[in-house]
Amino acid sequence: MGYADLSTPDLTALKVDLEDELSQHKAHNLALNMARGKPSSEQLDLSEGMLTLFKPGETFLSEEGTDCRNYGGLEGIMEARRLMAVLLDDEPENVIVCGNSSLTLMYNAIGRFYDFGARGSTPWHRYDKVKWLCPVPGYDRHFLITESFGFENIPIPMNEDGPDMDEVERLAASDASIKGIWCVPKYSNPGGVTYSDEVVRRLGYLRCAAHDFRIFWDNAYSVHHLYDEPERQDQLLDIADMCKASGNPNRYVKFSSMSKVTIAGAGIAAMASSPDNIAEIKERMGIATIGGDKINQLRHARFLKDADAVAAHMSKHAAILRPKFELVEQKLAEGLRGVGGCSWSRPNGGYFVLFNAPKGTAKRIVQLAHQTGVVLTEAGATWPGGNDPYDSDIRIAPSLPPIEELEVALDVFCGCVKMAYAESLLIDRLTH
Repeated sequence: MGYADLSTPDLTALKVDLEDELSQHKAHNLALNMARGKPSSEQLDLSEGMLTLFKPGETFLSEEGTDCRNYGGLEGIMEARRLMAVLLDDEPENVIVCGNSSLTLMYNAIGRFYDFGARGSTPWHRYDKVKWLCPVPGYDRHFLITESFGFENIPIPMNEDGPDMDEVERLAASDASIKGIWCVPKYSNPGGVTYSDEVVRRLGYLRCAAHDFRIFWDNAYSVHHLYDEPERQDQLLDIADMCKASGNPNRYVKFSSMSKVTIAGAGIAAMASSPDNIAEIKERMGIATIGGDKINQLRHARFLKDADAVAAHMSKHAAILRPKFELVEQKLAEGLRGVGGCSWSRPNGGYFVLFNAPKGTAKRIVQLAHQTGVVLTEAGATWPGGNDPYDSDIRIAPSLPPIEELEVALDVFCGCVKMAYAESLLIDRLTH
């Protein structure tokens, strides 16, 4: 029998039992974290060998003969560009390798368009209003970037195969102040969605009122599969091919990083785009920097030599992550029987599970979890401005805690969902 079918006295008694259950968890002074998609210590240990690659007398010369200890090399050493091309699904010649954060590259890219425009177009700061399309639920840090420049973030519903392209096409074609769209096209944050071939084609062939419209293609999870079997690994069309075929070769900028592949705080990040865009980016970047950390680029290239080495390394990550994602599925399925109006994603890769709580309860669930000792990303963070109109989306990040702690955290989470749902049913009955 579902909670909604219980009589009011029975539902009230159930609420008391749930309060007792949460009080027992709280008495253990828990400090558990499912808020951010950080790799666990066990995952970080997989790249420990990279830190001892350079022995006394080791050569620091790149394959092109560059001394990586010195200045220069704005676009990065070729072996690092070739490595990052694996993640970016592009040619090494179109890749620029920079510091450790792809988020920094995205922020700086927006800044360049804002200050200087795109390939001779009007700088975006001269417009009265700049708007940006934001598939939701989405990545909160993306939304903060465009928000920080004063852009109006426009939510676009996410479907099972990517953003609602009917809405994207309608808006992009009708409003020249819309300058771009955020995309996490593979194992998206937080829903785990991979864009279908049709969605990628429609993005590439998008008719835009703004001639300087840009697709920010943050392919952060391109190699982050949970399963080794090819049939369980999502595949993604190349946005560059679609843009070239449509006659819009400069429309896209791709981003990726090694942050969740090697050492999260000391990876390498890169971007790729058309030759014309790359030439312009290098011209602007060359004023601000002489080059990135080529020592770090070199050790990444020597540690992960090619696509096969990357795949083998990511299989080790998957072996650590997969049981955690399977535990999330097990705990939610078992723990939320009888709770109506909730669902969750079952991704084949990435770092998150999107939980759709009964409408109007997400903030309360997160509040209860925090009070009980489990940290979650704030409810609403998956929407621009933190404003989820349904108060439903909660991002679960199972990667960081050891599996024993994750099991407890999920028990607490389920208890909080049941408590918030019971409360909402009782309130509804009192007010109607």
